Amino acid sequence: MNLQELKDKKILLFGRSRAFDEEEFHTQLLHHKIERVDSYEEDVVLIIEGRMMSPYEQNESDALYEKKVAPFDSIDALEKALVEQIKEDTLIMSLKLSRDKGRLLSFLKNTIISDTLFLKLLGMYAWGGEDFFENDSNRDVSAALIRRFYHNIERNHNVEYATLGLMHLISQTNNSELIEAIFKLEPLQKELEKKEVDSKFSILEAMVRNLATPKSVLESLIKKAPVSLLVSVALREDCDTSMQEALWSKEDEKINEALSLNSRLDTKIIESFLENRVAKYLVNIAKNIQLTQTLFGMLQEYKEALAHNSSLDGEMQKRLFTGKKQELWCALAANPALEQELFEKLLQEGESEVKMALFANPSAPQELLDQAYEDMIFHLSLASNPATSKELLSSLAQSQNKEILVALAQNINTPIETLYQLQLDSHLQKYVKENPSFGAHIQSQNIGWMI
Repeated sequence: MNLQELKDKKILLFGRSRAFDEEEFHTQLLHHKIERVDSYEEDVVLIIEGRMMSPYEQNESDALYEKKVAPFDSIDALEKALVEQIKEDTLIMSLKLSRDKGRLLSFLKNTIISDTLFLKLLGMYAWGGEDFFENDSNRDVSAALIRRFYHNIERNHNVEYATLGLMHLISQTNNSELIEAIFKLEPLQKELEKKEVDSKFSILEAMVRNLATPKSVLESLIKKAPVSLLVSVALREDCDTSMQEALWSKEDEKINEALSLNSRLDTKIIESFLENRVAKYLVNIAKNIQLTQTLFGMLQEYKEALAHNSSLDGEMQKRLFTGKKQELWCALAANPALEQELFEKLLQEGESEVKMALFANPSAPQELLDQAYEDMIFHLSLASNPATSKELLSSLAQSQNKEILVALAQNINTPIETLYQLQLDSHLQKYVKENPSFGAHIQSQNIGWMI
């Protein structure tokens, strides 16, 4: 629709506007020098069918359509054309100067303005020191925000008017700009100043967990948020050196423990941990850090913990193997990154505990797992190993050993038919229900749990 062609001309609207409220719709038409009339006149150049047409209007519209007195179009097409002509900077400046909260609210409820404009306008809205749903206008804005960005809102309209809806929205989005815009809203900023935890705190928790949350938000949280949130920030792989240093400066045990579990921990922070000599943190670092030759050398005192580290390369594994300690070998045997050559050496030279760890290792060669089935001492290892064939797992379900049956109930590779059989045992039922594979099967079949 070309609005320029409608300049200084009349249009007839049946019903009401949809995206704009009546006052703003009238303002937009005036801006484009388009005159709206409510009944047909000979100089009407376009007839628009809006929403909520009365029976009388519908009859008149049908009659005019039959006479072909003027072209017809929908309110959606006209409003879309009006929105496309809005100059965002001019509108924002006008709203700032006028401080017209009603007009701002009208635009925030307009479903066809762009997401970019919506977020800019959202940042201008004054919440009046109240929460997201504490008064009518705040509730309208919050609901408009959720409706616009919530995935599959059609299936769950109830979330429009609940803090839970904002939490779910943050959890499901990968839009960094949206997360940042919501974080800056007054009700959430006030939440960071409070000591007690309420429902809005779940929104902040969802932000910390979301990988799309931008660095600017995480840095603000480090300055203001309570320790419970900072622990989650410290665990993020994108927690960079400057953020790690800011967290380390907090000198908090829970934060330090979380940092020690971060596989991307900066070398300078590791050196600080080494200076403090707190064993539990250094063990965590040795197990989880993304190893380099330098880091491997720095952490040599914690060989058993290093043996668990899945980033060990072949040379590092060989150096640990020469330690010839069964505890060290057990840790190596359980490491999914274990190389084939070392697997065979451990199988030849290791004691039974080492072999049990090898046969529970998901990287174990299939033919060796098949051979291990001949010895009952390895049945528990095989039952817990997701690499064990479905045929062997089905056979192991005949066991009378409760530990083996629990391991089977938890194994994601156990055949569904076997899991159904296992859940008939009341002692195993909860383990089957917690098995991700069984849960996915139940969901895919759209059936409920068997009690």
